[in-house]
Amino acid sequence: MLRHYFLFFFGIGSVLFFQSCKESEHQLIPNSDPSHIHKESEPRTVSEDFKSYWYSGTAELTSYQLTQARYGELREGTAVTIFVTEDFLPKQQVKANQASEETISVLKLNATKKFLTGIYPYSIMTSTFSPIAETGHALKVSNSVQEWCGHVYTQLNRRKQFEIEAHSYFEGEADTTLTLEKTWLEDELWNLIRINPDELPTGELMIIPSFEHLRLKHRELQAYKAFASLKQGDSMATYQVTYPSLERELTLHFQSIFPFEIEQWEEAIGKAQEDSTALVTRAVKLKRIRTAYWQQNQNRHLVWRDSLGL
Repeated sequence: MLRHYFLFFFGIGSVLFFQSCKESEHQLIPNSDPSHIHKESEPRTVSEDFKSYWYSGTAELTSYQLTQARYGELREGTAVTIFVTEDFLPKQQVKANQASEETISVLKLNATKKFLTGIYPYSIMTSTFSPIAETGHALKVSNSVQEWCGHVYTQLNRRKQFEIEAHSYFEGEADTTLTLEKTWLEDELWNLIRINPDELPTGELMIIPSFEHLRLKHRELQAYKAFASLKQGDSMATYQVTYPSLERELTLHFQSIFPFEIEQWEEAIGKAQEDSTALVTRAVKLKRIRTAYWQQNQNRHLVWRDSLGL
């Protein structure tokens, strides 16, 4: 595997990074070129701790024991979050094969779920790409859901507006193209926790719910009024988002100090918000590792799954 080494100046110090991608999967260089800073965004100060953790040449992988509410019953499964930094081409809005003057640094979250509904399996994945060197909304979000009845796909690109394409096998949802005004995205809040939870929005907001929820519940793809709160404890913090019209509440529990690892989350819908015996989707951390997983794709690397309890 080819490896490339770069030295750059990020305005607050110099750092040495290496990139290995797709075969080189993941090392990025935050780009200090002001032309990359979007007008609605502001430069973000990145700490030395952040650089040391997220530009170490590894990804953070966390497995969760998943209890998923689906079709009126609770299903046992697993969820995995993969947080990793990588070089991103802001115009094409894709991962770059290598760093260049055109690339910027993003934090990417690939969030996956796997569970069974009777005879057939569900597989869900959401990818969110958030800029690191600047504040502002995620640059790209995509979601896919696969099960034996069919599969659906939704992608959002941040340009002058949010440009969205959605495809489904359901009547009335087949192929959709739309634009929405920029607003908060539920899917980007997970990355914001990891970058700087002080930037989490609170109070009354307009939020586009997670693409997973919109797809599974066949909700209209739009922003909904929500209320968000952040409670900071000595060791754990809790971020909660409530959507009154959707009768839905998402609660994320994460470490109060850097690197702000997400330990657990719950999603309550309908009467589950008030009735503790109702069906609540919940994910609780099993194991967490940091590794260059993209290099571990041989049969001999299957043992790494034991490290995640998978």
